[in-house]
Amino acid sequence: MFFVAGAKNAAGHGRGNERSRSIYQKFREVDILDKKKTVTAQKAGEDRAILLGLGMILSSVMMYFVLGITILRSYADSVWTEEGVCVVLNSTVTADMNCSYHCGTDCWRVSKYPCLQVYVSVNNTGRVSRLSHNEEAQDSSSECFYVPRCQKDSVAMHTMIMNISERLKVNQQVPCYFDPSEEQDGVLLTRLYGHSAVFHSLLWPSGMLAGGTLIIVMVKLTQYLSRLCEEIGKIKR
Repeated sequence: MFFVAGAKNAAGHGRGNERSRSIYQKFREVDILDKKKTVTAQKAGEDRAILLGLGMILSSVMMYFVLGITILRSYADSVWTEEGVCVVLNSTVTADMNCSYHCGTDCWRVSKYPCLQVYVSVNNTGRVSRLSHNEEAQDSSSECFYVPRCQKDSVAMHTMIMNISERLKVNQQVPCYFDPSEEQDGVLLTRLYGHSAVFHSLLWPSGMLAGGTLIIVMVKLTQYLSRLCEEIGKIKR
């Protein structure tokens, strides 16, 4: 009887151990599965972050290219780099200039605007120069201070030009830009793309480039630290 009871107790104990092992194995399988899911989700998030960083870098490079052939090229080609003070000597409307405006499909009509000529003295040196609004006005007309956008209402363009003339007469001294080499006789009231415009145009792509690079560096650093922690954990075991 003693041996039979001992055998039964051993069998029951063995069955209990098998049940405990099976329960532990199930919990371990669930734990391993959860870890695999976590690692998979983490890798997917890291891949998306790297793609985001690469996309930001690519977009910034494209923006640099567009700015390089537009704003930066115009800024570099401009010879009116020296800033000074111009004293308005004369501001008069000389004649009416013809311009054409778009009125529909394959339709162009002619309108007129007054040509305002402004002469100034640069830095009180006695040098008399013709003043233009910016580089576009200088290239569009070698005589007129400002070339308005052509429109059907010529009266509105005339009123706008006369308002500009009156303002120049009131403000006898205005800041201007001139060519220090004196190859260009004319001077400009404003530059189309000055230092501030170039700075602000480069600010956004530079920030995007820095942000994309920082995202990639942070992801790579996180991956490195994660591998380092795993190796340290294996050594301790």
